[in-house]
Amino acid sequence: MLRSLLTRATAPVLCAGLLWTAAPAHAQSPDRARPVPSGTWAARATDSYRALQTHLYEGDGRHGLYLEHTPRQDGDPAHSFLWPFREAAQAAVDMQQLPRTGDGYRQDAADRFDTAELYRTSGERPGYASYLPAPLGTGGDVYYDDNAVVALTQLDQYEATGDTRFLDRAEQVIPTVSRAWDGDTTKSCAGGMDWYDSPANTIRATNVTALSAQLAARLYTHTRDHTYLDKARQWYGWVHSCMRKAPGLYVNDRGDDGCVDETLWTYNSGAMIATATALYRGTGDTRYLKKAVEDARGSLAHWTQGSRLHDQPAVFNAFYFKDLLDLASVRPDPAYLKTMSAYADSTYTSNRDAATGLFRFQPSNGGDYDPKAPAATLNQSAMVQIFATLAEATGPQASRPGASGPRAVS
Repeated sequence: MLRSLLTRATAPVLCAGLLWTAAPAHAQSPDRARPVPSGTWAARATDSYRALQTHLYEGDGRHGLYLEHTPRQDGDPAHSFLWPFREAAQAAVDMQQLPRTGDGYRQDAADRFDTAELYRTSGERPGYASYLPAPLGTGGDVYYDDNAVVALTQLDQYEATGDTRFLDRAEQVIPTVSRAWDGDTTKSCAGGMDWYDSPANTIRATNVTALSAQLAARLYTHTRDHTYLDKARQWYGWVHSCMRKAPGLYVNDRGDDGCVDETLWTYNSGAMIATATALYRGTGDTRYLKKAVEDARGSLAHWTQGSRLHDQPAVFNAFYFKDLLDLASVRPDPAYLKTMSAYADSTYTSNRDAATGLFRFQPSNGGDYDPKAPAATLNQSAMVQIFATLAEATGPQASRPGASGPRAVS
């Protein structure tokens, strides 16, 4: 994940085709609403994806990679880091789910998965590196959260296509993220997962542990391999018991020195909601469903206050909203889609450069439009994902009896 975002702090009514959404910029309350049809979301997704490919995609001749920013900034690497590339791949996966036009993006999605393998390292401690290994780059550490989200995208592609190669690739990530588990029982709140694979790592992070739990829980629903279920329960249980500040709110990390970084991020809320949802799907244990609903309600109560959602990184909100919709597929609540739509519409109004179709944010990757800021693959991809997901969730298929919404278990 983006390093500057995760450094330790110094102080501790859905109907087919329509979704109600807020019009004013920065509006966070879904109660002030106007109807937006699925086709409009699809058009916004298409425009935003076209801008991504026009301004940030390097093309087949450059190995199918992306830039970190446009215009390129001093200090940018030759190509993007793994995390922004993963978000571009996820954007293509989501675009192929668009009503009527999705088939046109299947080749793009397939190409992204081939390119992703360029980031993979082998040897005794294999995994996807944060930057391209030689000969395309200088390599980088294996960040366990990066690996978990790459595998989650592989699972999304498996569910979208039925191609078992992507299920196999996702399974191959489990040994990598399993290395992150900290077995030192002398530490406060023993357990949890290291952020990255290095002796220099000093934190056990919520994002790694919750995202890995989400991966293991989803793998169990497909394979019925109890090894995945055991890991999902263990990893989810640690975050729930050691990192939960309030319902739906999870602090960022615990340091080896005993300090706790209490920064809150929407995607940590989302990962725990999605993990509990997947555990409920896989086991039928209603206790997990109850926890997911409790966390969804608690997190919404927090994140919809004032400008909190607006100020969060767009990519973290993309995670969060999708995870809320995943819960909605088993326990419907119109608040989830209304909140997502309110954010999406206000951000389209306030943060998009109409001349280029590119989105610009503050250096935090969220907040108000900054005309001087470069556009980033990370943020542009996030907005594509949000619009494409809304187009799918509000399209004709959403009203079919038994339809389970985005990212349903096959």
